[in-house]
Amino acid sequence: MLHIRLTTQRGEFGLDVNFSAQSPGVIALFGRSGSGKTTLAQLITGLLAPDSGVIELDGARLYDSQRKLSVPTEERRIGYVFQDGRLFPHLTVRGNLLYGWKRRAPNAPPDAGLPEKLIHLLGLESLLERRPWQLSGGERQRVALGRALLAHPRLLLLDEPLAGLDQSRREEVLPYLERVRDEWRIPIIYVSHQFDEVLRLATHVVLMEQGRSVTSGDVFTVSRDPRLRAIVGTEALGAVVEGTLAEMADDSGLGVVRIGHGTLQLPTGQLRTGQRMRLQLLARDLILALEAPRGLSVRNRLSGTIIEMRPDDAHSLLVSVDVGGPVLVARVTTLSATEMGLREGLSLWVLVKSVTLRPFAHRGD
Repeated sequence: MLHIRLTTQRGEFGLDVNFSAQSPGVIALFGRSGSGKTTLAQLITGLLAPDSGVIELDGARLYDSQRKLSVPTEERRIGYVFQDGRLFPHLTVRGNLLYGWKRRAPNAPPDAGLPEKLIHLLGLESLLERRPWQLSGGERQRVALGRALLAHPRLLLLDEPLAGLDQSRREEVLPYLERVRDEWRIPIIYVSHQFDEVLRLATHVVLMEQGRSVTSGDVFTVSRDPRLRAIVGTEALGAVVEGTLAEMADDSGLGVVRIGHGTLQLPTGQLRTGQRMRLQLLARDLILALEAPRGLSVRNRLSGTIIEMRPDDAHSLLVSVDVGGPVLVARVTTLSATEMGLREGLSLWVLVKSVTLRPFAHRGD
């Protein structure tokens, strides 16, 4: 368990956060630029000193203002990966990795194969003799990630590690972050203002706004929180759900994914039967129907029950539908809701276009 309760005042900016999350897992600090994410990250590492509060990881206190306890930064065993990687320019990739392994973790459990294991995990085999200036931005971040992990940290903190990369480089690095999450089994704090990164990686989300942790919970719950709309905008609002691949893709390129008590057909790429996955269904892409549809190009339909209706703007509503455990959110106009007689407790159908869905593998435990 990671528990953080901190307050600090730095000039005109005040920070007040309080959350707990299970570890290991990926805890995303999510919010707009200037919301206090990086300040909080530096408080956790000890690079900045808070005014009061507690930092506790798996029963060990790293900071406690009442006890006047503050473990020095170098003794907290937190691996910190910055936006720019900050590799040593005079060392090769091998040298950067071994710096973390030999210098920063002298008391790590002996494991002769550990560096090679991580090098393979991060796909660094062909880069070992290169200098940092010979690497792409994505490659530099993978090396920085490896160096941090080889220092045997008790917590890994990634401070917007993909912020300086273009979309193609971000897509290059994200699968490696997923591998670390699933195979390394270390608590990770991930700072980001990109919700697609949070969707792929996080198990727990702390929503930050103006120095405050306004809500905290699993990614499925936070994805439906009304306060998220102010950060991601209307077009990116939608429910995150988890499903299981029931049937591999056929000649159509579509696999069958079980969601709640129904199924969806969608492109599943290289995913395997039985594999758990996560996907976001945007509110703008869902259609509600009172009867089972016929003669439409939309192949996906899920039966469900309305559990909540709340205003979105002056002319639309957000309708939450339980489809057998997972909850989807659809945006409809107020006029349509009135004409259809939508109300809480009403059973209906949710229509989903296959082309709008992109699944991400997620072990989920």
